[in-house]
Amino acid sequence: MADDYTRAAVRAARAVTARLGLPDREPELLHERSNVLVRLGPLVARVPATTRLARSGPAWQERDVAVSRFLTERGVRVVSPSTDPPAGPHFADELPVTLWHHTPHDPDHRYAPEVVARSLAEVHAALREYPGELPRRGPLDDLERILGRHDLDPRLGAELSRVEAALPDAAAQPLHGDAHPGNLIATPAGPCWLDFEDTWRGPLAWDLGILTTQGGPEYLDAYPASVAEDALRAYTELRALYAVVWRFVIAMRFPHRLPEARSALDAYFS
Repeated sequence: MADDYTRAAVRAARAVTARLGLPDREPELLHERSNVLVRLGPLVARVPATTRLARSGPAWQERDVAVSRFLTERGVRVVSPSTDPPAGPHFADELPVTLWHHTPHDPDHRYAPEVVARSLAEVHAALREYPGELPRRGPLDDLERILGRHDLDPRLGAELSRVEAALPDAAAQPLHGDAHPGNLIATPAGPCWLDFEDTWRGPLAWDLGILTTQGGPEYLDAYPASVAEDALRAYTELRALYAVVWRFVIAMRFPHRLPEARSALDAYFS
């Protein structure tokens, strides 16, 4: 059943499309976790939900649109932002709403590791030419913001300092930022990446660490470049800490998931 976050997102999506003079469409709820995705005919409105507990302002939505448009214009297959009407972000009830072309896909299809790795490498290659400003600390800023805003286990702040101090120096490049296989959808035209709001300029080990931990070592083996083992280990550890903290953010919206967050915290420190 939809909660207040989802209902607010659907209202905002409908308010924006009405303001833009678009036909009134019956909303189809596609997704309602970190962001709410609402299909309204040929468009999909994307509205922050759980992420509202961790972030404020439209910077992430602006980045998602800008990076996705850049990649679309260079022929990289990604979910593309709308151009007519403009993608936004638009605002309704203080919520940023971005508009995207609906992209038909098979939600049950999972690509083989070599397909995922090769398509991610194509994204990375194109992003090296991205001219826009990108965050330089990415997940570190996210964690500092969450821990500063919410009263969580005090060990987490100390652990963030320890993990950050252990990060090795490594060359930085524009990254997807959340490069797990679930962000690659199977379209009739082929594999298609989405969700670039976490894009930042950092070490390749961050994206490959995510790909490995949420996919498997075969994904790393299939990627057409390598990273130093110490960097991969360090950024994988940062991702593990991020995942623990994010579970508590999720539990703020869904209190029944608090035991799950506490179990993850205990497992992390065990």
